[in-house]
Amino acid sequence: MNFPPYFADAETDYKHAQYIIYGIPYDATSTYRPGAQKAPTAIRQASWNFETYDLRTKKDLTDIPIHDYGDLNVKKLPTNKMLNHVTQFTKKILNDNKTPIAIGGEHSITQGILTAYPKDIAVLSLDAHIDYRQSYENNKNNHACVIKRLSEHININNIAVLGIRSAEKEELNNAQQHNLFYQDIYTIKKNGLQHTIQKTKKHLKNKPLYLTIDIDVLDPAYAPATSTPEPFGLTPFELIDIIEPFSTQITGFDIMEVCPPYDHGQTALLAAKLLRTIISIIHNS
Repeated sequence: MNFPPYFADAETDYKHAQYIIYGIPYDATSTYRPGAQKAPTAIRQASWNFETYDLRTKKDLTDIPIHDYGDLNVKKLPTNKMLNHVTQFTKKILNDNKTPIAIGGEHSITQGILTAYPKDIAVLSLDAHIDYRQSYENNKNNHACVIKRLSEHININNIAVLGIRSAEKEELNNAQQHNLFYQDIYTIKKNGLQHTIQKTKKHLKNKPLYLTIDIDVLDPAYAPATSTPEPFGLTPFELIDIIEPFSTQITGFDIMEVCPPYDHGQTALLAAKLLRTIISIIHNS
């Protein structure tokens, strides 16, 4: 069945919308499974499965002013030009006092989004990987370098990475030497989710926050279609439990690294539901 090509219930025009969804179909630096460029289309199609009403927040998405701008035309660009294009469009959204919501695409895209933000923004990254390499495959803008690049735009003390369970040894050592705040999955499980949330909130304080979600932070049992799957991940409920306490601080977010060719649509369904849920949580805060 064919559905409209925009995200379900995102029917407010740009001028009157508060939340602007835009797709960034790009995966030029993918290193294990290509195909994340297909995610924006798959996630939009999946969004039509759901009722408009959110039982968790008691909000109806039809009452929330959401606009789907469509996809940015970046698929064939070199990475540096893609990033610049993303930055300029995100700046427009922010200058119009609206909330950017990006659908990737590979995680390198987040660098382009964050460059549009003021340097005092805080970042909460939910990811299976620490992504702190200086360069990977001779490309400093590779998806494996995104947190390193963000730390060059904003103060590293304004970044928190939760859920990691994979890192190269030197990469991890560098992150520790530079005092990057992170909580690996084993520490989260040992100390408990609420302890992790409170420790992260204390670190980030009450600063305006950008949320970036690499779908591989979830266990592959829940999100098998991702570019670099890593077992022993979070559950979808744990993910929402982490996000909700930061809802009043979130000024924009993205969902990255859904790779539709590698399942039968369940990861796109989960991403679409997460996107709808997070909008509803933010709007409800």
